[in-house]
Order: sequence, then structure tokens, then C-alpha cells
Amino acid sequence: MSAPISQNTARHFALIPAAGVGARLGGAIPKQYMPLAGKPMLQYALDTFAGNAAIAHTFIVVSAADGYIGDFLATQPQLADKVTVVRHGGETRQESVRNGLLAIRAHIADNDWVLVHDAARPGLNDALLDRLIAALHDDDVGGLLALPIVDTLKRSNASRVLETVPRNGLWAAQTPQMFRYALLQRALDAAQLQGRVGDITDDASAVEMLGLQPKLVEGSPRNFKVTLAHDVALAELFLQGQE
Repeated sequence: MSAPISQNTARHFALIPAAGVGARLGGAIPKQYMPLAGKPMLQYALDTFAGNAAIAHTFIVVSAADGYIGDFLATQPQLADKVTVVRHGGETRQESVRNGLLAIRAHIADNDWVLVHDAARPGLNDALLDRLIAALHDDDVGGLLALPIVDTLKRSNASRVLETVPRNGLWAAQTPQMFRYALLQRALDAAQLQGRVGDITDDASAVEMLGLQPKLVEGSPRNFKVTLAHDVALAELFLQGQE
């Protein structure tokens, strides 16, 4: 890709941090490459972004030692002009996001949107992506897909209930999380300088540390994160139903 010379309309770029190994899921290979309903897990998100006309380009942030991404992309010729690999993955997700933003600086303008998405959320589809982009296209802050909490929540002390937590106004964060490039970079840099990286659990939380309020856009149960072994069967049900 080449750096933009001029820009009248903000573009949308996808950034997928995929430097983790998926230790909680287990398996012989990093979970983003594990087969899921007939495809590597990572392929679902890449196909969704590549097939959406609003997405200008997708960047995948992997570790420098990742030995799988080259072979994987060699089997996906349809993605050749739509996906770029960035080998600057960090020890944590947020470090990978921050490194990725720095690495793509030459290809993106401050006002462009960055949609950060978990590789382990294969249930993202066009409808959810379009809903997020439409809801945030003129927003001053940006925002994220999320689901209102419907279950009763308990705070525990080991295996005993300490209290029931009111669920009113509580949402479960999903991805993509969509912010302007300059804002997201500033938020992550500020957290790094303040020594608060450990307080960041997602991209929105870094933006919140600046005193801003990201917008919540209703997501879908299908867009859950595959984390544990039993999540695989549920993800396959959603994906096979899509087919």
C-alpha cells in the first residue's frame, strides 16, 4: 500500500491482533489457525472484512516468530491485495494493537477509522459490521459492539457468593471496537506513559481513560470470543447455521 496524498473522506481499516497462542484453549497450534467448521478460525474475520466494501484494507498483527501466517495466506489468494501482515506482535493484545498502529502509520490518516477485532471472534458478519460503521460514522468518539447483560451477576469470594451485582446498564464488550487512528494511538500512548497498561482490558477502556465515552452498538451472541475448548462446538453451530 502507499500513503494517502490527500483525503476528503475518512476510510475504514481493520486491525486484527493475532500474536497470541490461545493457551486456555489448548491445541498444538495457535488458536487463530485451528480449524473451525472447515476453515482456520482467522479466515472468518478476514473474509468478512475483505468482502465488505467499507473496509479499505486489513492488517494482521502477528509475532515475529509466527511460522503459520505465510502458509495460511498462501492458501487464500483472494486476500492477496486486501490483507497485509505486520510482524510486530507484543506480549499482550494491547501491545500488539499499539505496535500495529505504529507500523501502519504511513498508510493511514489521523482521521481514518481503525476497527480492532479479535481473531478469535469468527462470528462477525456483514450485518454486524455494517451496523457498527453506520452507528459511528459521524461520532465524535467512536465505539464498539457490545451486548446488554441479561444474566444475574454474582460477585464471589472463592466459590461463595459475596453479593448480587445489579445488571442495569451493564454490557459485555465485543469487537470490532472502532476509533479514529489518532485518538486510539493517543489513548494507548497515554496509558503506556502513565503505567496503566495493566488496566486496559480492551481498546475502549484506553479511550475511557482519556475521559471520553465510547458509544455502545448492540452486537450479537454469535460474535462471542472462542476462549475455552467448549466454545468451539458453539462457534461451529453459529457458523454452520450461517452457511
